[in-house]
Amino acid sequence: MDENGTSYIKSCDHSLRYNPFAMARKKAPEDLSVEELRRLLVEKRRGARKERLEHYRRTGRVVSVAPDFDFDAAPQSAPVIDTAEATESTPEPVPAPPRRKIMDRVLLGVEVLAVIGLVVVLLNGLGLLRTLNNEVVAALNPETVTPTPLVMAVVLPSGHTPPDAQGNTRPNEAEIPSHLLPMVQSLANIPVPTAAPDQAVRLQIPALNVDAPIVQGDGWEQLKKGVGQYIGSPDPGRDGNVVLSAHNDVYGEIFRYLDRLVPGDQIIVYTQQRQFVYIVDRTVLVEPTAVEVMASTGSPTVTLISCYPYLVNDQRIVVFARLQN
Repeated sequence: MDENGTSYIKSCDHSLRYNPFAMARKKAPEDLSVEELRRLLVEKRRGARKERLEHYRRTGRVVSVAPDFDFDAAPQSAPVIDTAEATESTPEPVPAPPRRKIMDRVLLGVEVLAVIGLVVVLLNGLGLLRTLNNEVVAALNPETVTPTPLVMAVVLPSGHTPPDAQGNTRPNEAEIPSHLLPMVQSLANIPVPTAAPDQAVRLQIPALNVDAPIVQGDGWEQLKKGVGQYIGSPDPGRDGNVVLSAHNDVYGEIFRYLDRLVPGDQIIVYTQQRQFVYIVDRTVLVEPTAVEVMASTGSPTVTLISCYPYLVNDQRIVVFARLQN
């Protein structure tokens, strides 16, 4: 081989020594060894990585990368790590503009206020619903309403003038102090309680053969119908003073013989559901203005009131009784 041929071979050997991939590129893929294929793959990825980095620089994205891997300087046994994919999949976050942060905070505040407002509306709705339910229950059960007078009576009930020969009579306004007459007229307008199962409806006094209905209210018109219960006094059987009044010489003369009652006699008061037996304790005569006998008591009692004496009516007879144990 001539000198030129020898020089050519040396030149080829030199190129192969410094570019180990030149020969590998000229071989068919099936003729390459595993090491050669691995090196080709690394070279290809390195080129693609450089292209991506250049694209990031042109678009203004800031990317922190490690220096290029020198394959020739690395030990043969060291693994080759491709950092291109990791860099592409986890780029460093780009800070959001300050205006965007402010808008995000404003929207978050609006959402919080909306949730709070919704909770307040729901709570108000529940309260309104509860109030409406209570009003409906009250409307369906009117018997639970019991008017109570704001002022104690000025004079004891059942007062009237003695009947004339024809039996005519009228309320005795002369026994009412003149300066208290307007108050008596206002008390007469107190509404009558609605009927209820616990209200008194009937009175029996076995010792006097009395059996009469009980109505609510002790005004002039109510006492024409029977025994009247003072509005504001409790229902039978409960703590307090059940005040019952009736006439002694007109409209049935229901309480004509109250003065015959003695301690131990029974007074039976009926409701729609049961009866209550009271035992007579004492009897007293008082002036028409002695309204203290109508005061409430701490235990279940009943008080019977009527004009006295018969056909004179310038006093009141009062009978006190206590609930039988």
